[in-house]
Amino acid sequence: MFQYHCLNPIAEKGLKLFSTEYKQTDSLEGADAVLVRSAKMHELELPDSVKAIARAGAGVNNIPVKEYAEKGVVVFNTPGANANGVKELVLAGMLLASRDIVGGIEWVANQTNKEDIDKRAEKQKKQFAGCEISGKKLGIIGLGAIGAMVANSASHLGMDVYGYDPYISIDAAWNLSRTIHHSKSLDEIFTLCDYITIHVPLLDSTRKMINREAFEKMKDGVVLLNFARDLLVDEEALIDALESGKVKKYVTDFANPLVAGREGILVTPHLGASTEESEENCAEMAVKEIRDFLENGNIKNSVNFPNCDMGTCVAVGRISITHKNIPNMISQFTKILGDEGVNIADMTNKSKGEFAYTLIDLESAASKTALDALQAVDGVAKVRVIK
Repeated sequence: MFQYHCLNPIAEKGLKLFSTEYKQTDSLEGADAVLVRSAKMHELELPDSVKAIARAGAGVNNIPVKEYAEKGVVVFNTPGANANGVKELVLAGMLLASRDIVGGIEWVANQTNKEDIDKRAEKQKKQFAGCEISGKKLGIIGLGAIGAMVANSASHLGMDVYGYDPYISIDAAWNLSRTIHHSKSLDEIFTLCDYITIHVPLLDSTRKMINREAFEKMKDGVVLLNFARDLLVDEEALIDALESGKVKKYVTDFANPLVAGREGILVTPHLGASTEESEENCAEMAVKEIRDFLENGNIKNSVNFPNCDMGTCVAVGRISITHKNIPNMISQFTKILGDEGVNIADMTNKSKGEFAYTLIDLESAASKTALDALQAVDGVAKVRVIK
């Protein structure tokens, strides 16, 4: 019997994928896995029982990923599960920035007591006029699940799309329309495009990547959209760019005192993945990841450990080991098992940065002595008997 705890409400459609071998607990104590959306975990005291964290979403800024890796706790996310919801909001953001739809709606709402509202509307509509997005150049920074979907949809709407991503995956590349221009530098995006949208994770290398120097390279009257992370944009430099006319509109999904209510900025209250479909998709993917890890030891979509899949165990036993990615680990594991007379039927070892993961199928059950010896190896975080 496994136990799981939800730090935030998780869509019931996803939780229903847990079998009868799983029990939801109201406390972290004794939980094998934790499901989370936006709850901050940096100050949370995590019990030793926890083996995995599943973030029902893509970003993991609310989770101390490296700290958990040191403890052998695998952190999953759900890339692509909410991509369509975010994509649709990005497209809406472009339309809202191109035509003053919000201003027009607000004007009509203030005319409710005017009997001649229809005539007044005909006179006033010019002040809310804008431009069409068809035929305009759109630059997309980051061609992951969301960026690729935005690129294809914008292309279908008649936009001339430029995409920049030096780390684009093979899957994302295959999914891109052949009409997308592949930019080799950010400068090409900055200098050519009428609209620019950002879809990259927040890292030290991407923090405030849209800065004063970037704004100077952009076309006058550019529209900037940010539905990824607020700290990707130097918002103080952005304000100056708005006031100078360099930026026509800034559309963001991240409210803060600097941007809220400011002229030229449209702010939505973090609505990107806030659709019923996105929340259900994320919950379903998170539960599937947790189940495959707890039941089979397989890892898919972890942000701190490598992908590793040995399917369902058909051997007598299977153990998993989370450990540091340092030399001589495998030889120590095999020696310990060999000294205990345990034969290895199959084994996989994968690494990701500082950390590594080893799955071992055994022809006989590992003794407590062997398991304790594996746990005592310098650099090993957690040894788990899966079968």
